[in-house]
Amino acid sequence: MTGKLFPAQEIGSIAKPRWQLLGQRGAPLDERARAEWRSWNERIRFAPAGDPLAEALLDGRADASGGAGIRDLGALFGLRFFESAGLDRVYDGEARRIEMYEYPIRQMGGFQFLGHVRSFDNKYYLKAAATGPVSLERPYHLEEFDFVKAHARGIPKLPITGPYTLADWSYNEYYLGREAGWKGRAARRRAQREFVVEVARRAIRPTLKALLDRGCRVIQIDEPAAGTHPDEADLVAEGFNAATEGLDGEFSMHICFSEYASLFPAILEAKRCRQWAWEFANRDSPEHDGYEVLKLFKEYGDDREIGLGVVDVHRDEVESAEVVAERILRASRYLGDPSKIWVNPDCGLRTRSLEIAYRKLQRVVEGAALARARQNGSAA
Repeated sequence: MTGKLFPAQEIGSIAKPRWQLLGQRGAPLDERARAEWRSWNERIRFAPAGDPLAEALLDGRADASGGAGIRDLGALFGLRFFESAGLDRVYDGEARRIEMYEYPIRQMGGFQFLGHVRSFDNKYYLKAAATGPVSLERPYHLEEFDFVKAHARGIPKLPITGPYTLADWSYNEYYLGREAGWKGRAARRRAQREFVVEVARRAIRPTLKALLDRGCRVIQIDEPAAGTHPDEADLVAEGFNAATEGLDGEFSMHICFSEYASLFPAILEAKRCRQWAWEFANRDSPEHDGYEVLKLFKEYGDDREIGLGVVDVHRDEVESAEVVAERILRASRYLGDPSKIWVNPDCGLRTRSLEIAYRKLQRVVEGAALARARQNGSAA
């Protein structure tokens, strides 16, 4: 913890600015991209003064700035975006990543890409089949983290896609093919378990160890697929345990847009998970208490930290600090211990405009300060 109640953290990606997208394509900036650059640089000061790469980009010499240079500027933008909003734990908004599945799979052996599929938010990604035993070509996200560590003012928190999601979003040809006889429900479950554990042990764990060796202490393992098959919550936990076995780090598990009650108690077997970073604001309304599910942690005697989603990432309406504070204090009452809570958006804000995303992050911080004052009995 940071020593204060309700510290704030990032939890996922933000939209890439237009100037970064054009620059990475080698295209000159249009006036909209230039205006975006000027506006945000005045607000968050992400570009070093006199930076030759930035000057080349703004002068229309995108090729001269180079793709790597543009990605560096994008990472600086993400860091300053989060830091200036007031977050205590930050990353770079996943500025170097296209999406969360294809890149890690490309670092592994034993997979063959088959074609594009559409995800829930109308984005496309290449889907692969496991056609052989999983192996790791090289640990990944290392250079990305090195840059963040060298430039972050807040505490770096790296997100990485978890083993269950990578397995669930792939076709399981190899491990299922090793099952003899009829490929019924029991055989498919055994094959899926083997697939998840092999991804965890052979690819995720070596990557986590390499990141820890580079000084990365806080790692968020993203498992968005966990709620897709609630009857496999035990596999999510087993994959998490296999990935983190013997490693000394501060690990959290981010699961979004799930019926969390259906994951209990199996998900609690993720032994090295220090924090549950979950989505709540999306389901909170006058008609439905989105935070009541937190009572289950007391019921099952689980006293780990909660990364509390307090703003909805699927709507442009910006929550007030008052609404955020009320949600935090309500969650505190359900948990019985306010010191367990970190606050964050429900999920990554990449589907919102940068302006909306920034205002929502500011409300997270402002609402946390208001809740802190009320919790401490101070005048707000």
